[in-house]
Amino acid sequence: MRVTLFDYGAGNLHSLAKALATVPGAEVRVQEDPLRALDTDVLVLPGVGAFGAAVARLEPGREAMRAALEQGLPCLGICLGMQLLFEGSDEGEGAGLGYFAGRVKRLAAKRVPEIGWNQVEDERTLAGARLDTVYYAHSFVCRAADASVVTGWTTHEADRFPAAVRRGRVVGVQFHPEKSSTAGVRFVQAFLREVAP
Repeated sequence: MRVTLFDYGAGNLHSLAKALATVPGAEVRVQEDPLRALDTDVLVLPGVGAFGAAVARLEPGREAMRAALEQGLPCLGICLGMQLLFEGSDEGEGAGLGYFAGRVKRLAAKRVPEIGWNQVEDERTLAGARLDTVYYAHSFVCRAADASVVTGWTTHEADRFPAAVRRGRVVGVQFHPEKSSTAGVRFVQAFLREVAP
């Protein structure tokens, strides 16, 4: 199973690649070209960087990537990667993939960014990989236009926001599973097992 991390040029992908590689048969590679990144069995949009810079790197392949997701290419979007699955962001210029309807907004809290562990409520993203407490590092959150795609919620101060979204074989999570201890790695493993060809 070919698992491709699309690299938009920010952050250390090592811990995420290591978590993905724990699944037997997973061949993890990093690809900077958005079109070449689609030559894969599973696409992963990692979770470090700024929205504007990331969509600029994504732009040459944005329509092709959106079409591939609509046609069933499995995708896991993490933190910023989840935000790229939405239409746009107040953090920066440019269009996201628009796979999920809605916009990314600044976290409505006094303490921003939210960095650290927090609870996930009503989590039902993947069978057999329930999450309770996960690790966050973010200032922006997705505001889904359709609440039915939300498969888990988190509250920071008084702001309740989607911790996870899912439509078909595309999952987005605002937290960092690769930094969420054993449960987070188990979540990544469950996703890859479910979508494996």
